[in-house]
Amino acid sequence: MRSKLPNIGTTIFTVMSTMAQEYGAINLSQGFPDFDCPERLRELVAHYLNDRKNQYPPMVGIPALREQIARKVQNLYGFSADMDQEVTVTSGATEALFDAIHATVSAGDEVIVFDPAYDSYDPAISLAGAEAIHIPLQLPDFSIDWDRVRACITTRTRLIVINTPHNPSGAVLNKADIETLAQITRDTDIYVLSDEVYEHMVFDDGVHESVLRHEELRQRSFAVFSFGKTYHATGWKLAYCVAPPSLTREFRKVHQFVTFTSPSFIQYAIADFMRECPQHAIELPHFYQEKRDTFCRLLANSRFVLKPSRGTYFQLADYSAVSDATDMEFVKQLTQEKGVAAIPLSPFYKKAPDSTLIRFCFCKDDATLEAAAHILCAL
Repeated sequence: MRSKLPNIGTTIFTVMSTMAQEYGAINLSQGFPDFDCPERLRELVAHYLNDRKNQYPPMVGIPALREQIARKVQNLYGFSADMDQEVTVTSGATEALFDAIHATVSAGDEVIVFDPAYDSYDPAISLAGAEAIHIPLQLPDFSIDWDRVRACITTRTRLIVINTPHNPSGAVLNKADIETLAQITRDTDIYVLSDEVYEHMVFDDGVHESVLRHEELRQRSFAVFSFGKTYHATGWKLAYCVAPPSLTREFRKVHQFVTFTSPSFIQYAIADFMRECPQHAIELPHFYQEKRDTFCRLLANSRFVLKPSRGTYFQLADYSAVSDATDMEFVKQLTQEKGVAAIPLSPFYKKAPDSTLIRFCFCKDDATLEAAAHILCAL
């Protein structure tokens, strides 16, 4: 059989989590918490599971949840989204990203992505028959070279994909970045796909600059968010996309034939939880900043060099004082021989630079971070 994705193998997240399980390593690789979601949210899920909310919900998401999403967007970003025409619930952010790409991109089009790029972007672009144009972020701060973006735009450019806060680097776009993106796409047929799943994890009193804040930019943007990330429930695979009506109509055409809808009882539970406990999302930056600071403090006496992450629940670490192995070789050795799993950065690049950076996930109980740090500090 001829493969439609001949250069795509198993995602690095599955590879490293499987390896961690096989070798009994502490898993600081794949981004999921080892603590549970809020007790009240679990109570609501159980309630609706046993309240006959187990049949097909509306394809676009139940009204109560879309109403809460619209309210949240208004409160955080000052944008009054139409819950019926601009908000769609999806089965995870990866599905939303796929839907947005396939709603927008056709064979022969070009899509600009920034390396290191989350690894679902390129396959979705390829399956649409389009070409991903990879622009490397600028080291050491993983910022965007906007002059290079301008130089890469052609008549075939159809979409620009941004990710803030950024996985895997933890970098955060600022207001000037968003304004520059608006200027670049002004008076063009270029759309924007904004991956904002870590929106509530911006640290050191920073502000998440959603495209929804920008009156002009949101008219050409898909903004994707994740309930799984926000509520410590990644296994529920529930997310949503906010986009203007014309883009949402095309988005939903794809969505209905990818997953059609998402589990009803979880939607009802999250809608109630958003209404009852809005403080959860508000307090999340402080919660995860404490995790980041704890992890960085625990590794302060190690030979790893860390610059505290500005966002997400990931922390990059330079291992050059520990080993001269490639990043893939190093994380394999670290997992198999030392008992801590991490993620290399090279799989996130089309053409990886010579780098000795790896990514640790710190959305873990303090005891887990302490046990991992004990091993890492001994290297």
